[in-house]
Amino acid sequence: MTGRFPPETLSLLGRTGEVRILTQPRSGPERRTTIWVVVDGDEVFVRSVRGPRGRWYRDLEANPSGALLVAGHRIDFRAVATPDPASIARASEALERKYVGGPATQSMLQPETLPTTLRLDPA
Repeated sequence: MTGRFPPETLSLLGRTGEVRILTQPRSGPERRTTIWVVVDGDEVFVRSVRGPRGRWYRDLEANPSGALLVAGHRIDFRAVATPDPASIARASEALERKYVGGPATQSMLQPETLPTTLRLDPA
């Protein structure tokens, strides 16, 4: 791990509903996709609602460097797979707290999406 995001970055991500994620595929231009992001303690998590089929998720599997665009800020990161059940559960609980109820939230908690949980570390 390369460290933690500063408290002001964690606060910004924690209160922002949607962010843009920038990823770089193996070939072609940089891609931007709107996603959800959650903070649990001092860790930042993302998950693909489309499971392993999600384009941005596949991009990060190939190249874990990316950035979040939020409120005029660019936050560079390195994505780290979090296959451990404790991290997956923490991310799921954070999603349920931040995005209360509704079918979109339930989509993020389906068995096929859980393995796509990534922790974002500062680049």
